[in-house]
Formats: sequence, C-alpha cells, structure tokens
Amino acid sequence: MHYTVRPAHIRPAMQGAWSGPAWQQADTLEIANFRPESSDHRPRTYARLLHDKDGLFGIFLVKDRYVRCVHTHYMDSVYEDSCVEFFVQPKADRGYFNFEFNCGGSLLCSYIVDPTRVPNGFKDFTPLPEEDGKQVAIYHSMPQIVEPEIIVPTEWLLEFFIPFALLEKYVGPVGHVYNQEWRANFYKCADDTSHPHWASWAPVDELNFHLPHCFGTIRFE
Repeated sequence: MHYTVRPAHIRPAMQGAWSGPAWQQADTLEIANFRPESSDHRPRTYARLLHDKDGLFGIFLVKDRYVRCVHTHYMDSVYEDSCVEFFVQPKADRGYFNFEFNCGGSLLCSYIVDPTRVPNGFKDFTPLPEEDGKQVAIYHSMPQIVEPEIIVPTEWLLEFFIPFALLEKYVGPVGHVYNQEWRANFYKCADDTSHPHWASWAPVDELNFHLPHCFGTIRFE
C-alpha cells in the first residue's frame, strides 16, 4: 500500500473542512480492510494527509453507526470508543508512534521500539508525556462524550497536526521530508461498542494493529 503526502500550499485551518480548499489538495485513502473478528458493521472511513515545513496534517472522515465515546482523558483507552488511529515510523531503523484518537478528541500516543506484548504494554515503549501529547493539535466534530451510543447513521470528522519536532525528540532529525518514504498505517476500531470492528488501510495478518511489518508506505511529495 502506497500513499503520496502532498505539500500544503494552503494550510488546513483545523476546522474539519473535508471539502474545503486546503484538503482538496490531498489524495484520499480508504480504511477498508476489516478483520474477520469484526461485527457486521463496516463503517466507511477515509483519511488524508498533507505536510508543510513544520509537520504533518491529517484528517479522517467516518460514515459510522453505533457511535460511542466515554474516555475523556489523555492516555485513556480511546480504542474502546469509536476511534481512528494513525501509526507512523519515520525511520526504518527506529521505532514507530501510535496516535489514537476517539471521536471526542481524546488522545493516546506512545513511541514503540519493540511491540512484543508484555503485561504492562509492550517490551520497549515510551508513553508520550502529556506535555508532548499537547503538541498534537486536534479538531473533533463530535462531543467529548457520546453516551448513550448513537445507533443511527452518523458522520464524524477527526483532524490532527503532528509537529515534526515532536517526532524528532524520539527518532532524531528527519531533515527535509521531500521525497522521503516513511512506513505507516491507518485504522478504525470501536472495541467496546455494540458493534465492535477493526479495520486498517494496509491489511494486518492478525487482530493486532501493532504490526510494523504490515505497515504501508507514505511518500512526501
């Protein structure tokens, strides 16, 4: 799986303007590879990326049902809610980051070197401290709390900006990103809703999103 990250000649305003001029610059991908363990709910989920000299912009558009969101704090288990995720590995010889957002805008993120599962999480990982997490700008179209679950068709948006400086704190200088190729994957999940599901852009070969060997490639134009 390959995706081209276009330059942001118009900087996104972080207002969820999927159809606006800034996001019209970007290519669109679909998160459409559902694990067989999923329920029969198959939300259509799309994502776009753009870059400028300061960092990486992203936006998700989700055509959903059974939307639920109860986790409101940084580093909560947001994957249990209606959730979208962006995992990215800027350098082949370094670890990757998992940026996980529930539809209410709460964030969970870590830097993971060895994703082997152990009782406290992963064999070698660093949860990003809150002061680092706050560097990620987030726009969300849904309320922070969605409870009870919304069972009717619902469209929602989640937009983010990740500064390159934040990534460089963990992986070292990335330099000019033009023509660089990074490894990445995009996900949609909702573990603790009435219709749980697990979907990815690049297919995963087991019910586990922390599989960097399954990541696709993003190339910076």
